[in-house]
Amino acid sequence: MSEHMLRGPIEAILMVASEPVDAFELADVLGVSADDIDAELRALASEYLGEGQDHPRGFELREVAGGWRIYSARAYADVVGRFVVGSSHARLSQAALETLAVIAYRQPISRTRISRIRGVNVDGVVRTLMARGLVEETGLTPSGARLYGTTSEFLEKMGLTSLSELVPLAPYLPDADALDELEEEL
Repeated sequence: MSEHMLRGPIEAILMVASEPVDAFELADVLGVSADDIDAELRALASEYLGEGQDHPRGFELREVAGGWRIYSARAYADVVGRFVVGSSHARLSQAALETLAVIAYRQPISRTRISRIRGVNVDGVVRTLMARGLVEETGLTPSGARLYGTTSEFLEKMGLTSLSELVPLAPYLPDADALDELEEEL
């Protein structure tokens, strides 16, 4: 199968995939080498970014969580965010988004610490995030409190390959050590 003949089947599979698809899986399904698939995926990703085009596309192909997946283009994140948060399509409440952000940036973290940071009880919200596969128990503190962290599903949904790709917190916010000291004083 020629490279150009691979595009249609690859795109069709990626459009229906509920999780990232790796090159080996695509190669197996399409009966070609993983190297051919990898080259075509990279070419599609570059094409979708709109390189050399006056009007970039509204979607892009990203390599995340060990595979490839189609996402809305980063250039339109503000528009997509307004649509998702401001419509009936909202998937997470504001409380869940805030709690998820605390967990993502401070993990591993206990419910008690999350509650202190947010100033409200987060038990129900953490259960919801766990039920949706975005958060998981990662261990215990010496006192026996459960610790929570984000999952690979979280990375996938956010379009990240690792937590190091999270947007840095604003430079005017205190660092983690200063936050810990402040929290202990309270």
